[in-house]
Amino acid sequence: MQNKGFIKVFAIILTAICLFYLSFTIVGQQYNKKADAYANGDLELKNQYLDSLSTEKVYLGYTLKQIRTKEIGLGLDLKGGMNVIVEMDVAQVLRALANTDDPQFNQALQETIAQNRRGSSSDFISLFRQNYERINPDGRLANIFSITMSDRVSPTATNDQVITVLRQEVKSAADNSFNVLRTRIDRFGVVAPNIQRLDQAERILIEMPGITEPDRVRNLLQGSANLEFWKTYNVNELGTYFNEINTRSAEYAQAVRGAAATSTTATTDSLLAVDSVALPFADIEGDKIEINKSFVEYFAQPYFAMSGASGPIVGTAAKNDTAEVNYLLQRYKDIFPADVRFKWGFKPIDQRETYFELYALKGDGTRRGPALEGDVVTNAKADQGQQGSAWEVSMSMNSAGASRWATITGAEKGKSIAIVLDGYVYSAPTVNDRIEGGRSSISGRFTAEEAGDLENVLKSGKMRAGVRIVQEDVVGPSLGQEAINAGFISFIIALIVLFIFTCLLYGIIPGMVINGALLLNFFFTLGVMAAFQAVLTLPGIAGMILSLAMAVDANVLINERIKEELANGKSLRKALEDGYKNAFSAILDSNLTTIITGIILAIFGTGAIKGFAITLIIGITVSFLTAVFLTRMVYEFQFEKGRWQKLTFNTGFSRAIYNVYNFDFIHNSKKINTAIAIFVIVSIISLFTLKLNSGIDFTGGRNYIVRFDQPVKTGDIEEALQPVLGGSAQVITIGSSNQVRISTNYMIDSESATVEDELIALLGQGLQDYIAPGGNINDHIQSSQKVGPSVAEDMLRNASLALAIALLCMGIYILSRFRNWAFSVGTVVALAIDAFAVIGFYSLLWRVMPFTMEIDQTFVAAILTVVGYSINDKVVLFDRFREVRQLYPKRELRATFNDSMNAVLARTINTGMSTVLVIFCILFLGGDAVRSFVFAMLIGVVVGTVTSLFVASPVAYIIMKRQEERKKLEAKK
Repeated sequence: MQNKGFIKVFAIILTAICLFYLSFTIVGQQYNKKADAYANGDLELKNQYLDSLSTEKVYLGYTLKQIRTKEIGLGLDLKGGMNVIVEMDVAQVLRALANTDDPQFNQALQETIAQNRRGSSSDFISLFRQNYERINPDGRLANIFSITMSDRVSPTATNDQVITVLRQEVKSAADNSFNVLRTRIDRFGVVAPNIQRLDQAERILIEMPGITEPDRVRNLLQGSANLEFWKTYNVNELGTYFNEINTRSAEYAQAVRGAAATSTTATTDSLLAVDSVALPFADIEGDKIEINKSFVEYFAQPYFAMSGASGPIVGTAAKNDTAEVNYLLQRYKDIFPADVRFKWGFKPIDQRETYFELYALKGDGTRRGPALEGDVVTNAKADQGQQGSAWEVSMSMNSAGASRWATITGAEKGKSIAIVLDGYVYSAPTVNDRIEGGRSSISGRFTAEEAGDLENVLKSGKMRAGVRIVQEDVVGPSLGQEAINAGFISFIIALIVLFIFTCLLYGIIPGMVINGALLLNFFFTLGVMAAFQAVLTLPGIAGMILSLAMAVDANVLINERIKEELANGKSLRKALEDGYKNAFSAILDSNLTTIITGIILAIFGTGAIKGFAITLIIGITVSFLTAVFLTRMVYEFQFEKGRWQKLTFNTGFSRAIYNVYNFDFIHNSKKINTAIAIFVIVSIISLFTLKLNSGIDFTGGRNYIVRFDQPVKTGDIEEALQPVLGGSAQVITIGSSNQVRISTNYMIDSESATVEDELIALLGQGLQDYIAPGGNINDHIQSSQKVGPSVAEDMLRNASLALAIALLCMGIYILSRFRNWAFSVGTVVALAIDAFAVIGFYSLLWRVMPFTMEIDQTFVAAILTVVGYSINDKVVLFDRFREVRQLYPKRELRATFNDSMNAVLARTINTGMSTVLVIFCILFLGGDAVRSFVFAMLIGVVVGTVTSLFVASPVAYIIMKRQEERKKLEAKK
């Protein structure tokens, strides 16, 4: 084997990389176990334990916080958490930019809002333009937008030019929203969150594993956010007031301690909502706070108590003491001047991320608010000073902002101006001089990261457009643990079944070589996922298992070719060499076609489906390395040592079930194709009568998985819910007889902030007879999912596009590899039948199968996976045809096709059986989350095998036959 040294070095390096990155998961799990033992089931204590160690270096110089971010991430379906797609209110941006009451503009905007919410393939700006020009054919957008955007839109600008500017403004607003949301999520403390822009500029995907407070997240994401510039106090100006609060708080703490000493529970009242004190780190509304120290004692560095102290920083307090400080400031707010506001710094000041600074801000004007709003900022940029000095951030403002900024900086010379976003101080630079022209430079001891963060904050400006949640998935952690258990069990059993099957087919030694390759494949897949910080989902586990089954295919191809070479009288070493060489092109082609499908899934899928695609791509890639190169190196090493000299790659089992085949597939294809045609007709009729069970991914709506204490009947649950949900309720059993999924599109178009609470209250009302006395519906809801109608439209469009692109890519690849469009046509026709067969069976069976068979994103992923898997058979068959054709160019075409199909039939049966065995393991043991997906795969494997033999090849044969006849006629002329 050529390049053996390179393969060895590469395998060693890859092993080292995988071990390195997987070690973080092992270390992280060890600390999780320690936290569990310490907390004894108390989640708050567990989080406190992990937080206390988060900045400690515990492994190879990495802190525990860094280690936790490098662990293999678990998706929402495994860990529990929240997946949200938020959409920016573009209409709000356009209204702010237009500043007009033009009735035609308002009519076009209202129609666009309605169209966008129903779902459309066009973006908001395109829809708005179409509607405006339809309503007012001679209307000029410049008349509407040139007034407020005179610096960018001239009165004579064309509609095209105005639309270009509007797109830039929408993108800028989307960037602002993205920055604001990212800082909010970072502050929320989610481990390894995922936030990314989607294809439409106004939509953002946010995934937050481990979240258990969805209401808090909804409020966090949808709340308004303004960038503000505040004047500040010098702490020495407030010294008298701090002395007073310290005296009064000390008396209060003494009273509390005295009450505690007399065994009287002494706790303060719940902290009321306040707007003068930011409440970071914990939502303490409804909690009890115990004050046992004076105000000054809560500060590690109380600058207000130090002589000669200046600047706006009151002091630094530990993270765990901020709630008590907030309480005291609110309780004794009457002590301070009416314009004082206290805000915490956004970032900790120490490496352990324990201490935060408290700032004293000064309200401006009659409202006693910020001196300047952030919407005046037009640009910001972080850069190093001259000659590589410290980082600084430059900022520019519009004309109105520049004028006001000059006034403020002139009056506040020598003092600090606080830059505040979402109620947190990001920076408080000192004003050195009056700043004219609106261009400022903010300097300080910034790192590159800190300067970049401040740049993003300034660019966020005033959040001109609010956001609304258009899709939401909430998965309870208990459901996630069940999914982990089901996936793990199905994986282990599938692996054992594969190991036994390979040994039965080829003998103990060849079987264990294949099994070793499968284990290496699993190890490398996990290692590469850890290195790229990919997220493991339940469909991802299914993808890993399927990639292992497809890895068996490569080994089966090789071993079947070795058996053929041995049957032709070659020595064992020569048969091994030729077997690997002859199987290489078929393995390469089949793997590449599956990777193409995975790439399409990764592009068009979201969440769990993207996780499946990434896992499949990684698994297929490393299986090529293990099957084609590493197994061969094992054999060659043993041969050099004089071992394994009598291998036959045959067993009594394989000899008993396989013979030399001599079927006439071309002749028999007519009968099979007649049966396929009948099935297609029946399926089309079914699609019009029984239809499909469309999930909310494609229709819009909400799903709730509800678990009861006792078994229930879906008909009874549905009957109980129909009156309260306006007749919009579908109920099916999920997993066990006491767990159901309730689907409804009731109030899906409502934009009310309380609609979720109202729906849950309605569920509780309808199901009150099934809830134990003293309980409520929230105790029974395991997970929830919301998909808005506009998102559903996008999903349907993307799904159709993904399927069309997959078929096109397969056809192009086959054409490029085999240089004859007959193979492409045969492949695409067969793949189209494979895909349609899955749809047809789902239409025929969804009412009778014991598990849900919905048409959703997972179903589309299943079809694309079927397409990627099924093409393997076609590629292997055509590859063998090409080989036989080159050896016997004068052999009759029909005989060549039949010989090729008979030659690969054993491989087709072996691969199909190994995949079916794996599928059955997942189908019965893998849990409800993947059952529908795996059933589609089962249909695809069976139908794909049939179409490879009786559709793809006969179609290619007919076309090539006609090509030959045409060439003969042309030759006679």
